[in-house]
Amino acid sequence: MAGKSVLVIGGGIGGITAAVEAAETGCQVYLVEKLPYLGGQVARINEYFPKLCPPYCGLEINFRRIRDHSLIEVFTSSTVEEITGMAGDFRVRIKTGPEYVTRNCTACGECAAVCPVETDDPFNYGMTIRKAIALPHELAYPARFHLDDAACKMDSCKKCVDACLYDAIQLDASPKTREIKVKSVILSTGWKSYEPENLEDYSWGKSRDILTNVMMERLGAPNGPTGGKILKPSDQRPAQKIAFVQCAGSRDENHLPYCSAVCCSASLKQALYFTRQDKEHMADIYYIDLRISGRNEDFLRKVEENDQIRLVKGKVSAVGLEEGKPVVEAEDILSGRKIHAAYDLVILATGMVPEIPVSPGLDLDPDGFIIKESLEHGFSAGGCCCEPKDVAATVRESTGMVLNVLQENT
Repeated sequence: MAGKSVLVIGGGIGGITAAVEAAETGCQVYLVEKLPYLGGQVARINEYFPKLCPPYCGLEINFRRIRDHSLIEVFTSSTVEEITGMAGDFRVRIKTGPEYVTRNCTACGECAAVCPVETDDPFNYGMTIRKAIALPHELAYPARFHLDDAACKMDSCKKCVDACLYDAIQLDASPKTREIKVKSVILSTGWKSYEPENLEDYSWGKSRDILTNVMMERLGAPNGPTGGKILKPSDQRPAQKIAFVQCAGSRDENHLPYCSAVCCSASLKQALYFTRQDKEHMADIYYIDLRISGRNEDFLRKVEENDQIRLVKGKVSAVGLEEGKPVVEAEDILSGRKIHAAYDLVILATGMVPEIPVSPGLDLDPDGFIIKESLEHGFSAGGCCCEPKDVAATVRESTGMVLNVLQENT
């Protein structure tokens, strides 16, 4: 495999899998991620299918493989600005944001202890606050603090610089650009959640107790805002009754016309771990159709057998507020009954929107996903930037992409 090289764009579970698989066959791998840490959306999930593993179960192993492999070079806080050339001889320009915190960082936390500025924590979707300089999350890779230059007072403060014993903070850092050559390019840029701000009928932003499904994942996570307890953000009291609103903005020509494939399974999973916390907890799941397949059908069976969970076939027409509590307006299609019910929490199951990189020869389908068949020779794409899918399917596809890359460059 001498001379083989590949650029992997996207440091989520798909990109990490591709990078490790390629490197272990002897490829030089350049892994580029725009966030200051690897792991993407999976790092923020409480449990993922099919075994309901915590994310660190799989990520920590892969982080160790990356850390110990000399053929993998990681670029975090970085984007690919330009790709030119052709298969076997691509020229790539990578731009990396200012390295305010260098590799000298030991993650001791002394800088955060003296930092006077607090800001919303993006890892927890703004449900908690953090210091302007902080470790992105407890098992972040690289294990290095990150400085938010939009929040930091920079040169007018410098308390973090004075506190650092390892000379790891440089407030005068500037962006850097590097050019590399590779033979192949893998696109694994993943997805983001549909913006709930677009869902006016669901009162988004009017109550802290109306959340998205990805925010619910953080509430359920042991390292989340509430240590895994499902508490109401408005008053930090335990939620007793919650509603899941399926297809919140999905299968809707005014928003996302497609189904995101995993939302139903995710809500079933969330309802199950919510009701496990207390035998008095109740959850209602409002759905158009329950789209569950494969091994995930086991979750549907468990939900159907759970007296604490009610499945309501019917699309929610509106979420309002009465005396500060979220209220769901819906129709139970099977009974014809109109529903007007108050809840402690309402969870909007928003869909997946593909994250699309800047790259030549990239054709998108009407829903904004990459059309793999249209890619130029030398490019491969997989994961949720091509179609909605779960973690297991993404990992399998990434392994297959690497095999194709190796065959093309033999």
